[in-house]
Amino acid sequence: MIAVLAGGTGGAKLARGMLDVVGAAELTVIANTADDVEIYGVHVSPDPDLITYWLADRIDSRGFGIAGDTWHLMDALEDAGHPTWFRLGDRDLAMCLIRTEHLRAGARLTDAHGHVVRAMRVDARVLPMSDEPVRTEVHAEGRSRPFQEFMIVDRAAARIEGLELRGIDQARPTPEVLEAIAGAEAIVIGPSNPVISIGPIISIPAMREAIAASPAPVVAVSPYVAGQVVKGESGRVSSREHPAIASAAHGGLQGSLRCRSVAVAHGNRTHRGRLSSPATGFEDRAGHQIRTRYRGETTGQPPSGPARRTLNGTPP
Repeated sequence: MIAVLAGGTGGAKLARGMLDVVGAAELTVIANTADDVEIYGVHVSPDPDLITYWLADRIDSRGFGIAGDTWHLMDALEDAGHPTWFRLGDRDLAMCLIRTEHLRAGARLTDAHGHVVRAMRVDARVLPMSDEPVRTEVHAEGRSRPFQEFMIVDRAAARIEGLELRGIDQARPTPEVLEAIAGAEAIVIGPSNPVISIGPIISIPAMREAIAASPAPVVAVSPYVAGQVVKGESGRVSSREHPAIASAAHGGLQGSLRCRSVAVAHGNRTHRGRLSSPATGFEDRAGHQIRTRYRGETTGQPPSGPARRTLNGTPP
């Protein structure tokens, strides 16, 4: 079984590709839930839903939501003068209603989202990172805003002064998550935003210990190609904006998570190998040293001897 840690577009796409490789019975995706929000009377889990829609081959051409969805409820709310800044299609909202119904009946988030996964006819497992609520708060321009409001209403225009993961100290990995990590043949950290998607998952107490204790190899896939964001929010919320969580994510990959293998794309080449120390970054199978960082430009020319390239920017 392959366990994938994911959140957002990059991780969801990797999970969909992994489905073709290993099959549904051998795939478990552990999804970030720090972006979850309560709105319109329902519990919305953007990352678990996004991953589920990708696995169901129902993703909309926008890269999120359900293909062919309609917008009757949003139109009705707008006609009534109700704010609709967080837009949900009718089918998307129906999945949220299914989850919310089970949550209100006393179900755990894991079980409630399991009903969404089955409703979408997905056979792979999509597990919330924790049943306890964790919420990302953004501190910018002297005030604190929930992550979704900062990204959608404010359009992430202000410089981020800090991020807070509310509830992270009380959160725990679920028994299903711990079982998946312990039984995995490989643990793959998807090309999701290292600050807002991977950071919350590996910041949960006992999550790093579980990954470090697993005998499975841990492989990370970079969300940057030649120093540029492939897609998603990695450019707007990066290690430059909030080095503390990025440092935790980066340090966790190289340290307690035992991540010693990465895949980094550069131009039309993909380098695969192992992570060494934070100072040397990545060493490919040919012994070339490649500094793996979060953001920036390709710089310099390879010197004589082993090639040295900077793929990304200053590490946290």
